[in-house]
Amino acid sequence: MSSSNLTSSPLIYTRYAGALIDLAEQEKIVNKVQKDLSALGNALEASEELSKVISSPLINVSKHASVLEELAQKMKMQPLTKKFLGVLAGNRRLGALLGIIRAYEKIVTQQSGLVEVSVQTAEALSKDQLVIVKDKIEKALKTSIELEEKVSPKIMGGMVVTIGSYMIDDSVRRKVERLGMVLKSSANQEKSVSNVKEVG
Repeated sequence: MSSSNLTSSPLIYTRYAGALIDLAEQEKIVNKVQKDLSALGNALEASEELSKVISSPLINVSKHASVLEELAQKMKMQPLTKKFLGVLAGNRRLGALLGIIRAYEKIVTQQSGLVEVSVQTAEALSKDQLVIVKDKIEKALKTSIELEEKVSPKIMGGMVVTIGSYMIDDSVRRKVERLGMVLKSSANQEKSVSNVKEVG
């Protein structure tokens, strides 16, 4: 197996995330570390340039360490988070950073007993809208949830809610697809009736 495959392996994500959680539990800062990682993950997803710098295997370890140190200071990260990032840089595993962050969040969610719910919209929701959506879903499920927001312009509008393997697709794209199917079926029926009349 190549090193690139190892870097992108879910097993690697889980292994590093699990090790970090064990250390964070010892210091009783699991949620604080999660906050650090979440902020870092958002920064990486928001900046393509930063993401490329962090994940590039062509950049040497010292440069990666310097970039991470600057980020850690700006974000006021926990010492444990900073040390962990240094370990990743030293092990040349920064290409797996986003995967590790998501794995950490998933493990923490599972341990807390929260239900994971993904909400996909064509445009980013405001904080107030997210609060309303989260509240309505929690009331419907009668339990606390961990809400993940995803932005996907291709759904055109509306919302796609995923709870585990169950998906509620109320997107504009899906409605357009349904309309297309109805129109196609109607056209086929009219064609069939027309053919019958011609035969008669």
